[in-house]
Amino acid sequence: VIHVGCLAKINPEAPLDKVCITSCGVSTGLGATLNVAKPKKGSTVAIFGLGAVGLAAVEGARLAGASRIIGVDLNPAKFGQAKKFGCTDFVNPKDYNKPVQEVLIAMTNGGVDRSVECTGHIDAMISAFECVHDGWGVAVLVGVPHKEALFKTHPMNFLNEKTLKGTFFGNYKPRSDLPNVVEMYMKK
Repeated sequence: VIHVGCLAKINPEAPLDKVCITSCGVSTGLGATLNVAKPKKGSTVAIFGLGAVGLAAVEGARLAGASRIIGVDLNPAKFGQAKKFGCTDFVNPKDYNKPVQEVLIAMTNGGVDRSVECTGHIDAMISAFECVHDGWGVAVLVGVPHKEALFKTHPMNFLNEKTLKGTFFGNYKPRSDLPNVVEMYMKK
């Protein structure tokens, strides 16, 4: 039994053992980047968390034409897989004695154009917001934090025209949008 709003007719040739993951993790990460962050061709994007959702967000940045995709994760073993999806750089916050947002700002001469947070950890969310460039940077929160988590940042981050957005399911509508995500898979 499934709610009618979650039922989507897809290409009957699509292999169900592969496209089944488009119904959550892939669509969430891909959509967070393509539909919400909307990086421009040639932009710099940081992806926080390189699990399934983060890898899909990396893929979205690659499809959008980002010139530099920086993966941020505590596990360096994830970088190899992330490179296959388009990640160009890797940053492990544990390798530095300063906040990772400061590392990213220094790496990118002022901050990334877009960031997508896929961990659900409040510190990663704050870092993802604070690492975007003043004036045009957009941070998208995807991960779900624990219920007591508080997002604390200096108000100047907003006054300096950084934008903070959130999303569930990458702003895709299951019935109308999932068939298109499956077609993207079918076309490689």
